[in-house]
Formats: sequence, structure tokens, C-alpha cells
Amino acid sequence: MSKKRVFSGIQPTGQIHLGNYLGAVKNWVDSQDVYENIFCVVNSHAITTPQDPKELREKTFELAGMLLACGIDVGKSSLFVQSEIDAHPSLAWILDCNIAMGEMNRMTQFKDKSLKNPKNVNVGLFNYPALMAADILLYQADGVPVGEDQKQHLELARNVAIKFNRDFGTCFKIPEPMIPEVGARVMGLDDPQSKMSKSHKGANHAIFLLDSPDVILKKFKKATTDSLDTIVFDTERKGLYNLLGIYEVLTQKSRESIEAEFVGKGYGALKLAVAEVVIETLRPIREEYMRLSAQKGYIAQILKESADKVRPIAQATYQRAKELVGLI
Repeated sequence: MSKKRVFSGIQPTGQIHLGNYLGAVKNWVDSQDVYENIFCVVNSHAITTPQDPKELREKTFELAGMLLACGIDVGKSSLFVQSEIDAHPSLAWILDCNIAMGEMNRMTQFKDKSLKNPKNVNVGLFNYPALMAADILLYQADGVPVGEDQKQHLELARNVAIKFNRDFGTCFKIPEPMIPEVGARVMGLDDPQSKMSKSHKGANHAIFLLDSPDVILKKFKKATTDSLDTIVFDTERKGLYNLLGIYEVLTQKSRESIEAEFVGKGYGALKLAVAEVVIETLRPIREEYMRLSAQKGYIAQILKESADKVRPIAQATYQRAKELVGLI
């Protein structure tokens, strides 16, 4: 039987942090033998907020290098840059013409970003979900790994695909959301009420994949916990639950064995244990990234070959959609 096709995208803005890795990238890497994976650096999405052109190009290559360092194997998966395939914005326009304003107005990310950047509420930011839908639907994906914050966007992609197929004829596969049970939502170390973020200003908020061991240890030592003295998985104790969740994902131990491991121990022991497992997980990634970052031509060649591989899939889908709506 052929493998199910899975599409995933990530923006080249800021540095990849532990939340990105555990919530998305690690799952991508681990699933490469199970699915036909198509991974996309979604640089066109990045320009919905102001970007320095030179820096955006650099960040695009940096992100590709980091994904390769994390274990994306182009012998098993495809890794390309969104802007290199023109069918993405072309299909987004057709989808725009089939999405109701009411559906777009309900997108919570647009509302959140508009409040954070009231002086840069552009049409692209509003239209972001249509381009995201095009990214997914172009490749006839069976599934899309998403965090809870992107689930609404995937639902819009599903809705427009169903509507299009009904109104014009079969064109798109209806993708299913894939939300990992563990590690899907890593919270900030300094503020466990909010998701770990690239843009958060707190110095101890996020663990970045290129952080040194000393920096990682320092950040974990300052992680927010509480005043209680038992180490158990309790969703109400946000800081503790976040640390235990990170430890659970990286050690693959059961919750029962983890709780037993820390019986009679304090938060200092837990923070040290979590820091150590994170340091050892990230060490080979950091070393491989340093090796790859000196080979920009090699990364560019990988991106080109993958784009050439997946472009016919995207072009065939766009051509079908174009014909169905009556465009010549």
C-alpha cells in the first residue's frame, strides 16, 4: 500500500525553539518512514509582517539547514521553499474567491496579530488562511500535523475544499488534522500560561535549538514552578506540568515511572534532569547545523531538487482547479 501523504510548513522567522521542535519538527522526523512527507519553508507567509529582504533570505536558508540538522532526510521526504512554486499564490486567489468574508473574520490568529501590530493590519495578514489552505490542498495531502492554534486554519482549508468539490467538481483531497497527544504544546519557561514563542521578549522564556548547554541550564534553573513540594503530573500546576511534559517526551518514560523517579526530590532536581536531557538531545542537532551552515550551496541544491520533485503535483492540482472554475 502507498504511504499517506502529509504536508507541513514552518515560517523562517526567528529561531526554532524547543516548542517548535517537540510540537512539530521531532514528529516530522520520526514519521518519515511512515508517511510520504512534504515539508515547506513558508517564506511567503512571513511577509505578512515587515521583513528585511536580505535577512529573510538568510533566515530561509538557516531554517532549511536547521530542519536538515534535526533529521529531515531528503531521501525520504521533500523539503522546499514556498515561493519557488508559483502555484501557491495562484491557487490562493481561486480559493479567496470561494471563501466567505464571515469565515475569514472568524480567524482568531488574525484578530490576535492585529491587536499586537495595529499599525500593520494588511490584506495579506487577513488572507493568510487562504494561502495556507492552498499550501495544503495543492499537494493532495491526506493529513496535516497542526498545533491547537492552527487547527482553525486547517478547518477552513477543509471547508473550502469541500465547498469547491461540491460546486465545481472533484479537485481536492480533504486533509485530516494530526495533533500529537504529547508535546504538542510547550509553554514558556517564565510564563507557563502562554505558549513558548519566538517573539516573546523574556530572556528565559524559550529554549532555542542553538542555545549553549550553559544557557539551557540557566534558563531551566529559572523556570517558573509553584510553592508545593510534590512532583506529579497535574494540569493545574502549569509550570511543573510543562517541565514534566518536556521530560516525558524526550525520555519516553511513563508518567508513573517519572513520578516515582522524583519522589522525595525537589524542583531543583527536576529542573536539572530536564536541562540535562534537553542538552543531550540538542547537542547533535547543534553540531550538525554548524557543519551544514558552512555549505549554503549544498542546502540550495537540496531545496531546488525537492521543489522540482513536488512542483508537478502542485501544478497538476492548480491546473485542475483553474479549468474547473473556467479560467483558460
